[in-house]
Amino acid sequence: MISDLPDPRVPAKVRPAETSDRKALEHTLGHAFADDPVWMWLLGGRRIDPAKSGKVLAAFVMPHVKDGVSTITANHHSAAVWAPPKRFLVSPRQMMPYAYGAVRGLGFRGLTRLGPLSELDKEHPSEPHYYLALLGTHPHHQGRGLGGAAMEPTKALADEQGVGCYLESSKEENVPLYERHGFEVTGVFDIDKGNGPRLWKMWRDPQPPLSPTRFP
Repeated sequence: MISDLPDPRVPAKVRPAETSDRKALEHTLGHAFADDPVWMWLLGGRRIDPAKSGKVLAAFVMPHVKDGVSTITANHHSAAVWAPPKRFLVSPRQMMPYAYGAVRGLGFRGLTRLGPLSELDKEHPSEPHYYLALLGTHPHHQGRGLGGAAMEPTKALADEQGVGCYLESSKEENVPLYERHGFEVTGVFDIDKGNGPRLWKMWRDPQPPLSPTRFP
């Protein structure tokens, strides 16, 4: 059955992600990141069980969802998880409601690898920006512009406010996608001094908005 596939000629409907979307985020992000190099390394598997990865990912993204600038497509097939300026770090207090799910999903090996991964925070840009923590589209619905549509409202909000956007791509093949949306590679980061996967750091300067934006 493919009747639920969106028509690529019709712009995807996007709305703000809410805490009530947690199950949908678990499902979409779990499948989207099942073969992601960073999450595979973190969880110690060749390919991750989407149900397992989804619960861990949801635990990490829900504090950002509460910030109110993350988005999800109306059909739940794609989501963009953003942090507003100066809010990219998640505090232990913010993680507390989701800590059990994260610890259980990560296991001992994953927990020990959070330290090397957190070294990336030291290279985070200091200037105000919106941070795209995660962008994921369910594999069955990729290639239809859903990810770009999910990114658009917060990108436009950043343009209105005159601040940049920043992300770290965990797949080199995704770099051209982000370049089409105005991002440029500013450097790379090798996790655990090269013992882990590589990330591509990307920055987008604010663009003059064509018209005032209203966040959905």
